[in-house]
Amino acid sequence: MDELEKKLLFIGGKGGVGKSTTAAAIACKAADSGRKTLLVSTDPAHNIGDIFHKKITGKITKINDHLDALEIDPEKETDAYIAKVRKNMVRVVHSGMIAEVNRQLETAKASPGADEAALFDKLIAIILDEAQRYDTIIFDTAPTGHTIRMLSLPELMGVWMDGLLEKREQTNKNYSQLLNDGERVDDPIYETLKVRQYRFRKAREIMLDAKQTGFVFVLNPERLPILETEKAIKILDKYHLHVKSLVVNKILPDHADGVFLQERRLAEKHYLQQIEETFHKQKLYYVPLFTADISNKTALKKYSSYF
Repeated sequence: MDELEKKLLFIGGKGGVGKSTTAAAIACKAADSGRKTLLVSTDPAHNIGDIFHKKITGKITKINDHLDALEIDPEKETDAYIAKVRKNMVRVVHSGMIAEVNRQLETAKASPGADEAALFDKLIAIILDEAQRYDTIIFDTAPTGHTIRMLSLPELMGVWMDGLLEKREQTNKNYSQLLNDGERVDDPIYETLKVRQYRFRKAREIMLDAKQTGFVFVLNPERLPILETEKAIKILDKYHLHVKSLVVNKILPDHADGVFLQERRLAEKHYLQQIEETFHKQKLYYVPLFTADISNKTALKKYSSYF
């Protein structure tokens, strides 16, 4: 199966290289072929709505008969995530500790990584709960650093969750031996953690399944995007997330003339050669620089013709 036709497809890359355009073009191509498609933006900058000239929110929005879209707001997802945790905690902690729990949750909300954790929670919900409704789900991700952190979370959170469950189980065992004649105690926190552990593992299995999930990076024939893409691929390889396709975007067309563009083309030739040498294991798709913005279905169809 072609990488761009996988059930789940994550589009990544440096800011400004054309990730959102590429994601939208691939989504339109999938929808035009009759596949029920969901395009999801996890980038706080959110360009999907601008491309389709339509207001897209945190709720699934219909673009056409076979294409829906969704823009995830990390701040709103963090608020929702903390509210859900607070609701669960209120049921299991002593009333005198509620104020302290709320204080700790507010601190956690402002801590580094809170957005990524909430975003990942939403990502899992889409992968596990929405996948049944769609043939293809395409994720337009945030710039490279954020994408790496988000995609590495399944493994990191899985290890962390295993540790939490192990400690919780030992605490329950000790408690049972001391106060409950060895009989197992009901622990709603433990049960909640077990459910989350299952969902983390299931999502990770799907993301690691090369038959279902693909990872595509977009770059321009320039020094910094090449270096950043090379680093990102090596990091994701360590988490067994393998980028097998690259979209090389904004290549100067042959008919572009003038002294300035001629000199620019010479530099570009060097970078295109570097891309072929550096990424010889990846399939490369080449897309030219267009004279106008890609901001309508006709332009998106033309863009997708290079895949």
